[in-house]
Amino acid sequence: MTRTPLRLYMSMSVDGYIAGPDDRPGQELGRDGGRLFNWLDDRMSEGVNGQVYAEALATGALISGRRTFELAGRWQGDHHDGVPIHVLTHHVDPADEPPGSAKFYTDVNACAAEAREAAGGRAVMVHGAGAAQALLAAGQLDELELHVVPVLLGGGRRLFEPAGHGHVELELVRRLEGRDVTHLRYRVVRRDGEQS
Repeated sequence: MTRTPLRLYMSMSVDGYIAGPDDRPGQELGRDGGRLFNWLDDRMSEGVNGQVYAEALATGALISGRRTFELAGRWQGDHHDGVPIHVLTHHVDPADEPPGSAKFYTDVNACAAEAREAAGGRAVMVHGAGAAQALLAAGQLDELELHVVPVLLGGGRRLFEPAGHGHVELELVRRLEGRDVTHLRYRVVRRDGEQS
């Protein structure tokens, strides 16, 4: 029996950056980081970019890192179609009530389990480098959908900084060429040789 996949969706430059330098409130994607999302101008088309965007919106739940959640203005409590939002964080302030269906978690495994349950058999979308790294280290991240944009940002925030997850094998399961982007889906190969 296969488990409901946790799938990272991430736009990135060829040199591995997911935001340009100086990403912060008011400049959420950093300097020149907006270039990584130009492919979304084509999201309503019937082409490849539209297909990939529609697949992302067909997910049944969302896991986000706290930083991403805050930089996105907490999505005003609704990322897409009212799906439950699960936010990984290092600390939960009991006085901080997240909007809509959002809920904070400090336990990566509990967050993954509840997101899978909430997704109702559909894939779970993962947003944010911190969330991706934490889920990967815990053996919970199943797939990476990388939207590789033909640009070198030369600096900024990387998707994977040196982290405690060690060596990870990935299997390319899909490659789609969209306008101004290549969509690559990788499956995480588990250490025991099993695929997610």
